[in-house]
Order: sequence, then C-alpha cells, then structure tokens
Amino acid sequence: MTYYDTFNTEVIPALQKELGIKNRMAVPRISKVKLNVGIGTLIKNTKDYSDVISNVSKIAGQKPVVTKAKIAISNFKLRQGMPTGITVTLRGKRMYEFIYRLVNIVIPRVRDFRGLNPKSFDGQGNYSIGFREALVFPEISPDDVLNVHGIQVTISTTAKNDEEGRAILTQIGFPFKKMKQ
Repeated sequence: MTYYDTFNTEVIPALQKELGIKNRMAVPRISKVKLNVGIGTLIKNTKDYSDVISNVSKIAGQKPVVTKAKIAISNFKLRQGMPTGITVTLRGKRMYEFIYRLVNIVIPRVRDFRGLNPKSFDGQGNYSIGFREALVFPEISPDDVLNVHGIQVTISTTAKNDEEGRAILTQIGFPFKKMKQ
C-alpha cells in the first residue's frame, strides 16, 4: 500500500469529518510540491553547480530545471540569462512519496527541531519550509557534497485559507509548534 492510497483511505475521510464537508471531492488536497535551490553564491564563486543538480535530482527522483535571470541587475552582478536557481515540481504519486519521506525521515533528522512554524502559510493554504542544509535528506551522502546548499520546499494545496491548509498537513503528520493563545 503506497502513501497515495493511505492519503485517500485515511486522510481524506478524517478531513471530511474535521472540516464538515459532505462531498469527498470537495475536500482540499495537495496539488503539487515544489523544490527550489538558489545558486547565486555558487555562480559567483565556482561557476560549477552540477553537484547541486545531481543532489536535487536524487531528492526529487526526477530531473530539475535550471532557472535563468530574466533581466540584468547590476547591483547583484546579475546578467540576463545567468543561472539563478534549480527547481523541480512534483505531482501525483511521486509527490505523495516525497511528502511521506519529508514527514517521517527528513524532519526528524533536523538538528534542534522544535516543530514547524505554523505562520509559514501564505494566506491561500500553501506552506513553505526552508532547510539550511540539504544533507538532512537521506538520499544525499555527506561525503559526496562539494558545496553545502539549502533547499526550499513549497507545498501547494487546493485549500481556500490557512486553516484548511493546516488541517491537511496536520492530518498527514506535519509536526507544527503549538501556538500561544
């Protein structure tokens, strides 16, 4: 049984009950997960970012896309067409498997972890998590890392507000900090 099946058989009925939604298809869901790595400092120092691409492809299980600057900004020493980041979008079963690994393997490996910030929602139910080091992902061997880099994970949902988005992620098992009343 995959995590996708678990989501459909356990999480959706629990969300229906919690949010008071009668129709199963009206329950908010996770639409995509996006992974981003900024490579601006690597471009300035080494010009080689192939190890970052391989790390992101190991984490995501698919080939990432290199994003390039659309305009030149002289204050940042940025020219048009220069690579600025690496991104990959996960959907479907690969997305659910990534979320399972994120909740059960990656987040517990974070040093001095005290819970996820419940204020990192954007107002439409989407949630972002930033990791200072991508080494918390078990797919990356610390011996193979040449340049230590962070990674940004954005979870997009079909929720209409932050409360619905928080309900989805809480049901999945995201360990949020308790908010002070």
